[in-house]
Amino acid sequence: MGILDKLFKRSSWHTPSQTTPAITTLSKAGYFEDVPNYTRLSDNPDVRIAVDKIADLVSNMTIHLMENGEKGDVRVKNELSRKIDIEPCTGMTRKTWIYKIVSDLLLYGDGNSLVHISVDEESLLIKDLVPLDMGQISWHEDNKGIYVDYKDSKYHMDELIHFVLNPDPSNPWFGRSYRFELKDIANNLNQATRTKNDFMRGQYMPNLIVKVDALNEEVASREGRERVKEKYLDSDKSNEPWIIPADLLEVEQIRPLSLNDIALNDSVEIDKRTLAGLLQVPPYFLGVGEFNRLEYNNFIDTRIMGIAQIIAQTLTRDILLKPEWYFKLNPRSLYAYNLNDLVTAGVSMVNVNAMRRNELRDWIGLNPDEEMEELIVLENYIPQEKLGDQEKIKGGD
Repeated sequence: MGILDKLFKRSSWHTPSQTTPAITTLSKAGYFEDVPNYTRLSDNPDVRIAVDKIADLVSNMTIHLMENGEKGDVRVKNELSRKIDIEPCTGMTRKTWIYKIVSDLLLYGDGNSLVHISVDEESLLIKDLVPLDMGQISWHEDNKGIYVDYKDSKYHMDELIHFVLNPDPSNPWFGRSYRFELKDIANNLNQATRTKNDFMRGQYMPNLIVKVDALNEEVASREGRERVKEKYLDSDKSNEPWIIPADLLEVEQIRPLSLNDIALNDSVEIDKRTLAGLLQVPPYFLGVGEFNRLEYNNFIDTRIMGIAQIIAQTLTRDILLKPEWYFKLNPRSLYAYNLNDLVTAGVSMVNVNAMRRNELRDWIGLNPDEEMEELIVLENYIPQEKLGDQEKIKGGD
């Protein structure tokens, strides 16, 4: 009954004070759906690009079950580790499962993501970890704690895994997203897109101006101007020259305003850099600036690993019973390496006897070789067990 005790009899760490405000359904309170002319953040291309990139990178990391040891922590491989890393939920892989959680934290769940824990009644093992649709979540509280209404069900928080991003200052157990901060920026970018589309359709001004004699009675009326246009300016052939009287009409071609003339590109770049700063992604993800490997690797070390720590620590708190165990997300495959970097780092570790050559082969995508399993040291790369056979170590004659 240990897992059931963990899930349903845990102490109420999240019991709110009497001043805790009511929390409404996220789909109504979170995305300004009732505000006229507002485009939801989830429909803004730049917001989606940033969120999808973060979710994709975090979901690429494998989830390791680790155990504390006297000589260092080691990875544990058992049914629980397989459940979390391979098949956390029926019909979902670890990548789609983590992708859903991260997307909820950043966009759809207003800084929160909820996963329901279902337990197999016969084995008492975890059966499924089902992510909930955050658009159908509503929260309420009573003297026993906080509950979640979801569709036709009611869950106590002890039945759920609650991931939190950006803790609310008044209620640290509850998360916040960036919807208020991004509202104006998203509106600016959407308006810039509409303005650009209008320019592309040529709706702002004509590219020809025809000057006419204002004293000419023929152009004094709308019907007269149409007759002049049809008589002198219309042609059955698009490339046929116009023949017009010099004293009646003067045709002048003008250059319409461009996006640079109204500084649209500059304002869009500023808004994209601000959006990138709020979501903590490199600006080149949004088409501003160029790729920088150091900046990208720093992004992995900070933003990506920050969200990975939230997921790992929450899973450790809500699932694991053994105090020596914990979850960790492995970021090594996310960094921007090239082959020379991998080989140089691997050879250095092989030289100090910290890595087998087969491990290095695995780094660069080669199959293991039986002859490269031995540890080798010193400049002549001899097997470890033969170190004592060297004359210079024995001292010679």
